[in-house]
Amino acid sequence: MSAPAAERDTAGVFSPGRARIAARTLRSDRWWLSPLLTVLGLSAFVVYATVRSFVRSAYWVADYHYLTPFYSPCLSDSCVPGSSHFGTPFPELPMWIPLGFVVLPFLLGFRLTCYYYRKAYYRSFWQSPPACAVAEPHRGYTGETRLPLKLQNAHRYFFYVALIVTVINTYDAITAFHGKDGGFGFGLGNVILVVNVILLWAYTVSCHSCRHATGGRLKHFSAHPVRYWMWTQVTRLNTRHMMFAWITLGTLVLTDFYIMLVASNTISDLRFVG
Repeated sequence: MSAPAAERDTAGVFSPGRARIAARTLRSDRWWLSPLLTVLGLSAFVVYATVRSFVRSAYWVADYHYLTPFYSPCLSDSCVPGSSHFGTPFPELPMWIPLGFVVLPFLLGFRLTCYYYRKAYYRSFWQSPPACAVAEPHRGYTGETRLPLKLQNAHRYFFYVALIVTVINTYDAITAFHGKDGGFGFGLGNVILVVNVILLWAYTVSCHSCRHATGGRLKHFSAHPVRYWMWTQVTRLNTRHMMFAWITLGTLVLTDFYIMLVASNTISDLRFVG
């Protein structure tokens, strides 16, 4: 017997203490549906976000100061006039570099290392395992002890960058209350931007790293009543972290898509004031 085969026969569902069952699983329900939907959902978002991040068009509505989150902050001379809320410290960029290049890698890292997303793509893309009581196809298990999976431990650091980016998104949403002729203005785009940023805050602060930062290291809650209260609030949000993870993918796409339609003059923004 080869070494890999011997290793497989002593691990997981193939260990000596388990019943010898030839079938991969005895489950008769549609256990494959959840990982399949996860693959389709995450793949659709990655394709859409990648395309929109590189096209460099219809990301800024000058009349109402709408800026899509995929291009925020826009810090290059390549950005269209008015879209750079924090100046342009970088020169013209080649087309193969997205205009949101400063923060996009950190946001990708934050999502990739997120505890929920790790569970989601481990089960769906890597099938490790695809569902409860379903054998995985891998010969061995090393956990997150080797590269590149050791980088998952950087999640706490990506969290702090994500906080800064969410503050920037909040600033974008506030400055978007701009009328066509100057002054205050309010339209459907503002509603979409504000709802998106509220949900981004919910996803970010419901993160396990935020829960640890607020009270994870405390040994005596009674000695830190304020931090204990913060920890309890984050804990309540944390129970819905998976929900916020999926909802914010949807709101990011919706926000970008709506701004793209308005910026390209495909539709007109529904205005309530100004």
